[in-house]
Amino acid sequence: MPEQPADPTTDDTTHDVVLRNPVVIAAFEGWNDAGESASQAVAHLHDVWDANELTEFDPELYHDFQVNRPTVHFDDDGRRRLTWPTTRISAVRLPDGPRDVILVRGIEPSMRWRTYAAELVDVARTHHASLVLTLGALLADVPHTRPLPVTSSSEDPELIEKLDIEPSRYEGPTGIVGVVQDTVTAAGIPSVSLWAAIPHYVGQPPSPKGTLALLRRIEELLDLSIPLEELPEDARAWERGVDELAGEDSEIAEYVQQLEEAKDTAELPEASGEAIAREFERYLRRRDDPPRRG
Repeated sequence: MPEQPADPTTDDTTHDVVLRNPVVIAAFEGWNDAGESASQAVAHLHDVWDANELTEFDPELYHDFQVNRPTVHFDDDGRRRLTWPTTRISAVRLPDGPRDVILVRGIEPSMRWRTYAAELVDVARTHHASLVLTLGALLADVPHTRPLPVTSSSEDPELIEKLDIEPSRYEGPTGIVGVVQDTVTAAGIPSVSLWAAIPHYVGQPPSPKGTLALLRRIEELLDLSIPLEELPEDARAWERGVDELAGEDSEIAEYVQQLEEAKDTAELPEASGEAIAREFERYLRRRDDPPRRG
C-alpha cells in the first residue's frame, strides 16, 4: 500500500504544528471546577470541533498518584489499558475563522505548580498564541432558575478596555487557574479568566447549565459560534431535576425564592435592549452555521 501523505497540520511533535494566531482555552479538574463545569466545557469543545491531540505532560512530574490514581480500562480490542492522570493538549483548525484554538484539559497538579505553569507558557509561546483563556467555576449564592453568571477578568489594560471587563479584585487562596493566569501575564501573553457561578446547593457534577454559560461567554469574547448540540436540553433537564428536589423541601424552596428575588432586583438592567441584541445576534450566528460533519 502506498504511503499516505502527512497531514500538514499534525506531526510527531507539537513544535511542527502550524496554527493561525491561536487562542489557548484551558480548564483543570479539581478545586477550580465546581460541578465540573469548566473541564466539561473544554471536553465539549474537543468533541464538537474534532480536536487533534498535540502532546501531553509527563504525569510523573506533577501528580501524586495516591491522590489522582491511574485507571484501568479495556479498549475496543479487549486489551487492558492503563490511563495516567495528566494534562492533554489538542489543536483545532477552525476553517471559517481567522484563528485556531489550542485546548488544554488537565487535572490540578499535586506539586511543582510553577514548573507546570511555565510548561503551559512554553506551549503558548511555541505556537505564538494571541490569547490565553482560562476557565473556572465556583460555588456561589445564585439560583438555579436564572442564567448562571460568568465573571470575566484580566490584568491586561488593553483587553480590559477592549472587552469591557474588570481587573481581578480577588484576594485569598488560589488554585492552578490563578497560578497559570499569573504566569501567563508575567510572560506578556494577553489573558482572560472566566468563572461561572454554580448554585452551592447543587454543586455536585455534572452541571450542564454552568458549562453552557461558559461556552456562551466564550462565543461572545471570541466572536465565533460553538455547536452546542444537546447541551441546552441537558441544562433544561438539569434545572427541572433541581426544581423537583426543591419542591420536596420547603426550606430549600424558600431559600431558592430568596435568591431569585435578590438576583432579579440586582440585575434588572440585564433586560436592556443591549442584552437582548446580544442574545439575538448569537441566535442568528448559530442558525447560519453549517451542520457539523459526521
